[in-house]
Amino acid sequence: MTLAFMPLCLALVLLVTNASSTSPGAPKEQRVWAKVGDLVVLPCHLSAHELQRSWKQLYEKTAVRWERHGESSHKEPHMVLEVEYSGLLKRARSMMPRASVRETGFRQGDFSLWIEPLLSEDAGHYEALVRYGKETRRCQLELGMVTVTVNPPGLLVEMEPLLLNCNSSHPAKLVGMRWFHNGSLVPISSRFRSRHGALSISRPTVSDSGSWRCELTYSDDERVSASFNLQILGFAGPVSPVVYAAVGSAANLPCLLNRDPSASSILGVSARWSHLAGGDLKIWDISRNGSNWSFTLHLPEVGPQDAGQYCCAVSIHGTTITRDVTLGVMTVTPSIKGPVAEGSHLLLICSLTHPRGHEHFQWRQLSSGLSNGSSFEATPRSPAVQRYYLGSTLELTHVSQEDIGTWECSVHGSEGRLGAVEYELYITGAQLSGPHPILDGQTSFGLILVLFLLLVASILALVLQNRRIFSPAFPALERVVTTSTPGNAGKDEGQEGKSLQTEC
Repeated sequence: MTLAFMPLCLALVLLVTNASSTSPGAPKEQRVWAKVGDLVVLPCHLSAHELQRSWKQLYEKTAVRWERHGESSHKEPHMVLEVEYSGLLKRARSMMPRASVRETGFRQGDFSLWIEPLLSEDAGHYEALVRYGKETRRCQLELGMVTVTVNPPGLLVEMEPLLLNCNSSHPAKLVGMRWFHNGSLVPISSRFRSRHGALSISRPTVSDSGSWRCELTYSDDERVSASFNLQILGFAGPVSPVVYAAVGSAANLPCLLNRDPSASSILGVSARWSHLAGGDLKIWDISRNGSNWSFTLHLPEVGPQDAGQYCCAVSIHGTTITRDVTLGVMTVTPSIKGPVAEGSHLLLICSLTHPRGHEHFQWRQLSSGLSNGSSFEATPRSPAVQRYYLGSTLELTHVSQEDIGTWECSVHGSEGRLGAVEYELYITGAQLSGPHPILDGQTSFGLILVLFLLLVASILALVLQNRRIFSPAFPALERVVTTSTPGNAGKDEGQEGKSLQTEC
């Protein structure tokens, strides 16, 4: 009899065991890893099947309580956050106002806990108890911390060695570590060395700035990762810039930092420029040039002797970083020295000091001498009719009046136009610009007429002046003298006086 009931009892035991292991209310623990200071979401939600079965009860009454057990599940739990049936929200003092739930998500079966910002003491075991209608749901998980730190702390300067540390609160043994920079795996080399959960960078540059992510692998095959935004202070722009300037023009040599050191409370940044020319060392000291990250050197007028390499040394927080800048001076050399006669064979040679080898040259005529009768006027050419020639040498086999004007030699590279120099071409005997020396027909006729009238008026004025000089001043007296005789001298004098008085 006893033997007959044994198979039946064994079947009942197995049925009960299977039912308890597949119960939907059984807690399922998972791990969530987060970095200190970030936002972390501890998930707790109903499955699609549970939501479809219980959606009516979720609209009636729902209560949620989150508890934390500290770093061990055996420790006394304490309340983190609680939402009662009435909607009253309670929070632990240490979690105010960092912990929250989205009550609007309750009806979608989402009871997740949000913590922002995350603190290191938030690590531990969490448990959520959700009650809706007659149903109860439990969520259990472990919150682990992963940290990425940099040494030395604070603003990092280019070429200063640094150490990136990656650690987590995972209790298992660390068996592997990988680093990624901007999504790409960083290979171990002489500049990047991995040791004891850290990455050493011996000579960091500005290109090493950006997102760094560490991936830790533990003996239980769990992988933990965290990211860090690395910012390095250094120079902005290309590594070895070249500035192209025309002879006789001004040049600005750039020395720019990629960020303002004063924003990180670093003051007293200074720069020193140096240039070795003809055995003499020239030095320019620049403490500040309008901003804390610009130390541009301005040269008012450059010549071939100024070409060469310049060094900008910037002192930041006890560290000096340097940047070399090359100045290339452009010149135009004509094959004919002095005046150029019309019909001559002329070569204009465009040269550049310190070329890098990949430059190419282009000539074009910016303005030309246009004929107007026997005069010439320099007028600008529109881009549609400008004359272009490739190469560093411009050959004019038969110089004509159309060649008079401004010619430009420009140098180009893979990054586009780099610089230009201009040359003014004049022809002997040609007159450029200014007013017309010969006027038109109407103007000439008017001018001749005015001159003729002035000549006639001058002749008339001269004739009148001559008649006045040679004519007698007193014609009445002349008649009296002509009729007088010697015998009546005394009488005549009296009459003359009378006559004079009468005439006056």
